[in-house]
Order: sequence, then structure tokens, then C-alpha cells
Amino acid sequence: MVALNNLKIKIFADGAQIDGMRALRENQHVKGFTTNPSLMRAAGVESYAEFAKEVLSVITDHPVSFEVFADDLPSIEAQAREIGRWGENVNVKIPVTNTKGEYTTPVIRKLSESGIEVNVTAVFTLAQVEAVTESLDNNTPAIISVFAGRIADTGVDPVPLMAAAKKIMSTKPKSELLWASSREILNIFHAEDSGADIITVTHEMLGKLLLLNKDLNQYSLETVQSFFKDATASGYTIETGNEVAVSV
Repeated sequence: MVALNNLKIKIFADGAQIDGMRALRENQHVKGFTTNPSLMRAAGVESYAEFAKEVLSVITDHPVSFEVFADDLPSIEAQAREIGRWGENVNVKIPVTNTKGEYTTPVIRKLSESGIEVNVTAVFTLAQVEAVTESLDNNTPAIISVFAGRIADTGVDPVPLMAAAKKIMSTKPKSELLWASSREILNIFHAEDSGADIITVTHEMLGKLLLLNKDLNQYSLETVQSFFKDATASGYTIETGNEVAVSV
């Protein structure tokens, strides 16, 4: 049996639906929120700043990560400092590189030294973890988001990589390791086992928390019933010899 209340890892809800955020704010298992420009575009967000202002009016007692979208280092820094002024509970997401593959660590260093809490995102390799960790200020909290789900998509087991990342980050005790791009509820327990501090879970996937510890025999029966219900509703038929079997 597994119990979310016994886990040390923090669950951050990942999405850009304001109604979903408002509802998840009341979920005792959700300890923070993240979003990004791709999620916001998919959700139909038209004004980045207005959306952020609305989110922060709703989410006042949980950390919220908003991401820069500039591509040159001076502009990334300028956007990050502006986002950092939006609220005391804001984490500023900085991609580990820009679109040209240039490390953003010079900007990360300056932001962290000035007390801005960064969430360094799109991290895939231990070399990137090392570079980011070295750039963090000892006295400023920070998050490093390693995209464990996408790493798994390549056939690589992310659990030992995450464990190694956590060891690297131990030199900066105020830094937290985030398991990003989770694919299934089981990843919460994978992340816990790896030593990660945080995992991002989509709004849709959070609904599956209700399945934890569900009786598998009952789940099997419900699955068969759902297949039968859908076949019946569709009126499918299969000819069997001289007779016709109809799903009714």
C-alpha cells in the first residue's frame, strides 16, 4: 500500500488553466505550481503578464514558477528581474541554455547572487546540473528541473541520473531537485526513491491520484464494463456463422 501523506517529495501542479489552479490550490497534496509559455499558449493565454497577475491573485501561499522567453542573455536577465518583482512566492524559470545552446549560467549566477529564486529548466545532463549548481548562490533557494520523463522517452532510466544529480547539488543545500515531465502517477514514487525534492504533475494526471491503492480486481471489472458499454453504445456487430451477434 502506498500513501501520499508518507512521502517527503513535494508535488507541484503543472499547467496553465486558471480554473484548475484555483481548484488545486485546495488540494492538500499540491505544494506549488509551475507553468511555461507552451502550456500558456495551449490554454489560449493572450497576455503573459495579465495571466500571471491573475494566477498570483489566486495562488498566494504556494510557490509559482513563471518562465522567461527571451533568447539573448541580457534580455533573459531583464525579463527574469521583472518576473521576480511580480510576487514574493514567484520562482523565475530560466532555461539552462538559449536556443543557440549557450549556457545561461552567467545570468543564473547574477540572479541568484541578487536573491532571486530561480527554477532552472530543460536540464537533461549531469554536466548541465554541475554547471548550474556551481552558479547558484549558497544563501539563495533555487530549483533545478531535470526532465526525467523526456530522458526516459530516450530509453534511459532517469532514476540513477536523478540520484547522481541530487549528489552533485548537495554542495548547495538550499537547492532543490525537481523531477520534470512526469508521465504517470508511479513517477511520483520513482522521484521519491531517486532523492528528488519536487515533482511536477499535470492537472489531468493529478486526477489519477484517486486510483492509488485501488483494488485491481475491481479495476479489471470496471475496465471490462467500460469496453462493453462503449461497444453497446456504438451498435457494433460481428457476424458469427449464420447468426449476427449485436452489442445491445
